[in-house]
Amino acid sequence: MIQTSAQTETLSLEFPRALSLNVTPEQFEALAAANRYLKLERTAQGELIVNPPTGGESGKRNLSISTQLGNWVEGNEDLGEGFDSSTGFRLPNWAYRSPDASWISRQRWESLTQEQRKGFVPLCPEVVLELRSPSDSLSKLQEKMKEYIDNGSLLGWLIDPLNTRVEIYRSGREVEVINNPRELSGAMNRS
Repeated sequence: MIQTSAQTETLSLEFPRALSLNVTPEQFEALAAANRYLKLERTAQGELIVNPPTGGESGKRNLSISTQLGNWVEGNEDLGEGFDSSTGFRLPNWAYRSPDASWISRQRWESLTQEQRKGFVPLCPEVVLELRSPSDSLSKLQEKMKEYIDNGSLLGWLIDPLNTRVEIYRSGREVEVINNPRELSGAMNRS
């Protein structure tokens, strides 16, 4: 199944040879490599998700989020590494996801081989940030945030400018909702 925004008129994909309709992890990686210009994700059940480009407001917000995380990472570089929205992660449940911004601790990053660092990163980031765009389904993003937590994330922020709120996900805790936040600060739950 291919999901697209209702605003998307045409979708063109190049399929590598021998790709079946049931997208396995190996087929997903081949499809993503053949279509690097697309932002693709795969659910744990093998469903292919095609994320359309964002609009100007979402792109502006995404840049701000990435910049703020990047500034924090540079000031705390001994703690870990930050990643932008084009980074793909292979979660333990075999979903392939690309959060809008994310962070991995130094210890976990350095436990990866050079080869693992080059491709889809074979782990779930400890911190994930998702920004809701007008074309995003809130319930799908909430499911995605729960998936991150279930696969090892310690902290997740679902930033929803449409409802002017942020949902904070932490391992082992209920979702916290903050309406009209002026700033955010996060502590990770290390169980």
